[in-house]
Amino acid sequence: MKAVVQRVSKASVRVNGSICGSIEKGLVILVAVHQDDTDEQLKWVADKCRRLRIFEDEEGKMNRSVEDVDGEILLISQFTLYGDVKKGSRPSFISSAPPEKAEKMYEKMVSYMEKSIKGKIKTGVFGAYMEVSLINEGPVTIIVER
Repeated sequence: MKAVVQRVSKASVRVNGSICGSIEKGLVILVAVHQDDTDEQLKWVADKCRRLRIFEDEEGKMNRSVEDVDGEILLISQFTLYGDVKKGSRPSFISSAPPEKAEKMYEKMVSYMEKSIKGKIKTGVFGAYMEVSLINEGPVTIIVER
């Protein structure tokens, strides 16, 4: 499983011209499921993302997690994170999980994170064409992979 985590001051995702998820201060997490991923990997990545200390404390040091700052999470499925461009110019997505598995794992991740950060998880729409807007603070972008 691979996640790209961005610290944001606000973000939103649109599907068919309508906002389906939006947050203020928090994290945008783009997540991709690998064909071999397990529930154990999903939980590790989810916990790592929500516990990342990438928000500033009163001394200006990155020392607080999204939970510590009462932030929100916009969780978006993005299979293209496993795009392989080692050969040629057209990405190969052979490592990405098939849609059935990826959707199931994505929904598990949403549920798992919701248990830890109740009412603070917003999402896109799995498999939809989405337009994501965000203001990346810092910028801070971290890749989490297991």
